[in-house]
Amino acid sequence: MKPEDQTLLSLLKANARMPTAELARRLGVSRTTVQSRLQRLEKAGVIAGYTVKLAGEVLRRRITAHVLLAVNPKQAEKVVRALKAIPFVTAVYALSGGFDYLAVIQGETTQEIDAILDQIGRNEGIERTQTSIVLSVKFER
Repeated sequence: MKPEDQTLLSLLKANARMPTAELARRLGVSRTTVQSRLQRLEKAGVIAGYTVKLAGEVLRRRITAHVLLAVNPKQAEKVVRALKAIPFVTAVYALSGGFDYLAVIQGETTQEIDAILDQIGRNEGIERTQTSIVLSVKFER
C-alpha cells in the first residue's frame, strides 16, 4: 500500500466523517484525487465501510465480557452463525490453544450479561465456556 493511502486511512480512522475537502487539504492533494483514492480503496476491499465510534461515556455505561468458547469442530460454522445473530455479541475471534473462539459481548447490566451468556450456552456444539468481565480499558486503538 502506498504511503499516501496509509496517511489517508489514518485520517479516516481518527474521523471517518472528515470531509473530502479537509482530507485533500491535509494530504496536499486535490479533492478529486482523494475521491479516486477512496473509491480505489473501497473497491479493493481495504475500506469495508464507515462506522460510528461511541463516546467514552456511553461505553463506560456498558459492561464488556470476553467469552472463551470450546466448540465441537463439526458444529463450528453453526455456532459462529448463531453468535453472529446475537446483537450483543460485538466480535468473534478464532483462536489457537485450549479454546476455539473468543466472543466479545456487551450489555447494560450484569443481569443482561448473564442472560446473553445463557443464550450463548444454549447453542448446540459449545462444549465449555470461560468468561471474564472487563474491569477497565487501559488503552484502545
